[in-house]
Amino acid sequence: MEAHQLFPRHGGMDMGSSSTNATCTTEMIWNWNTIDSCFLASSWHVTTKAMFAVSCIGVALLGVSLEFLRRVSKNYEESLQRQFQRHTMAQLDSPLGCGTSPSVYTYRASPIQQITRAILHVAQFGVAYITMLIAMYYNGYMIISIFIGAFLGKLFFDWGQYRVVLGQLPGPSQKGGMVQDEATKCCG
Repeated sequence: MEAHQLFPRHGGMDMGSSSTNATCTTEMIWNWNTIDSCFLASSWHVTTKAMFAVSCIGVALLGVSLEFLRRVSKNYEESLQRQFQRHTMAQLDSPLGCGTSPSVYTYRASPIQQITRAILHVAQFGVAYITMLIAMYYNGYMIISIFIGAFLGKLFFDWGQYRVVLGQLPGPSQKGGMVQDEATKCCG
């Protein structure tokens, strides 16, 4: 069998639809196809320009949702950290807490907290994986939509906030940006 029979010239694949005789055009090389493009499944068969525009908007929203999930996950991790810090400070302020010498305490997430962390992780992973699969169709419009979604997601959900401590040099008394001297405050 000759090579041109094995690999169609334009990379098109017939992923026919049961309701119409139209075929999906899928190419694994850079392309600017719009009408009769298919993405991920034959059910995502673009038949009009409006449907393609909605597909591009949907793909951009995938990028936005990925950044949203990253923000939610980061906020959840930070809230766990604050919860553990409050618990540690409450222990140090109690009569039993005075006189304890360790300055590093280790906490593990509860089963519910760990399940929540895992759900947030798999949601991020799933959205990122689907986005990558769409990008593998090498459709220029879809890739631009992915970039726009990533830009908008970063713009709206990852606003940079930075904590600057003045008057202290980083040193052994600091760890992870937190001053360790607070561990002895209850006992003077």
